[in-house]
Amino acid sequence: MTRDSRLPSMRSMTPLERLRHISEAAGLSAEDQQLLTQPGALPLDVADGMIENVVGTFELPLGVASNFLINGKNLLVPMVVEEPSVVAAASFMAKLARDSGGFFTSSTLPLMRAQIQIVGMSDPHGARQVVLEHKAEIIARANAKDTVLIGMGGGCKDVEVHVFDSTPRGPMVVAHLIVDVRDAMGANTVNSMAEAVSPYIEQITGATVRLRILSNLADLRLARARVTLSPEILTTAEYTGHEVIEGVLDAYTFAQIDPYRAATHNKGIMNGIDPVIVATGNDWRAVEAGAHAWAARSGRYTSLTRWEKNQQGHLVGSIELPMPVGLVGGATKTHPLARWALRLMQVQSAQELGEIAAAVGLAQNLAALRALSTEGIQRGHMALHARNIALLAGATGGAIQRIAALMAQEKNVSVDRAKALLATNA
Repeated sequence: MTRDSRLPSMRSMTPLERLRHISEAAGLSAEDQQLLTQPGALPLDVADGMIENVVGTFELPLGVASNFLINGKNLLVPMVVEEPSVVAAASFMAKLARDSGGFFTSSTLPLMRAQIQIVGMSDPHGARQVVLEHKAEIIARANAKDTVLIGMGGGCKDVEVHVFDSTPRGPMVVAHLIVDVRDAMGANTVNSMAEAVSPYIEQITGATVRLRILSNLADLRLARARVTLSPEILTTAEYTGHEVIEGVLDAYTFAQIDPYRAATHNKGIMNGIDPVIVATGNDWRAVEAGAHAWAARSGRYTSLTRWEKNQQGHLVGSIELPMPVGLVGGATKTHPLARWALRLMQVQSAQELGEIAAAVGLAQNLAALRALSTEGIQRGHMALHARNIALLAGATGGAIQRIAALMAQEKNVSVDRAKALLATNA
């Protein structure tokens, strides 16, 4: 079956109609559909095994972004998020991008770092040399902890050693195990390896090992995405495509030079990335931490994306950021809906999942910059937020969309107005 991620008229469907439509487009089974047609897709006994002191489960909306074309492949992208306009914005930008070939992505190998803190020496540079002299044995001892990973082509590949000559606690040496974790996020793997080699490092250095823990700055595990849009694609009823491009470039430059703007700019990028990470049962806090550390790697916090104009006058956007995600282990394997989300996307590797997340983040960023530099962020956001306001005012059933549409048409989205419309349109 040839997939097509374009799903027209989704907004006018009921949730059940959307589910049937998406399931048919993605070739999902009846069992997959049933997961979402009944409450409690995460059984309480499974939840009880995932974390401590479980008393129940907490649900968030699960939406599907349409129109994505990534490396020539049609993709429906699951997104778990509570904020209105996120799924719609990603879908709309993906629709615009299709006319120029969609998004193009790449990534590095899934390399994670395990840090081993070494203290209590007076010759840190000598200790560094000792660790490097025994690199082969350290790698061998690390790999003895996970023969399955070695059989899959992964494992500890290298050792780096960083010296901090002067700290408030004296000299410090930090050894990094560089581990190819394949399709895992990798935290448990690299932590186990770090703990396994620490006694040997103490033996050869005569020093003391303290912390043995992964780094969430996964700067060797990067995902990249790129998109190109012509002025014709970006033309609106009120703005020419050239005006939109110049506005986007000015808005991006603001984020590039000013950390106050960059924080909100990057939050908008993560509006797209985090929902994909959550939907697939991955650790969104780790992805967030790594992304923001990466944005500050020059010593100044700046934009995660770049926007430029090529020689043809087309807008070119790109993103590169750490993406420590996995397809195996943790909630990705235990949560039924996380497995459903992976089946929906038909991803083949953790690297592919990271690339998809990066593309969605780039789409989300373009949506925000385009809105900010033209009509302003509130017009579209508040129109979609109107359904929440209608709910707060007491609307139910079909009245929710009716009242929301009236408020959006009037450009007056408030609880008071919703209540007044309910009273006159009951």
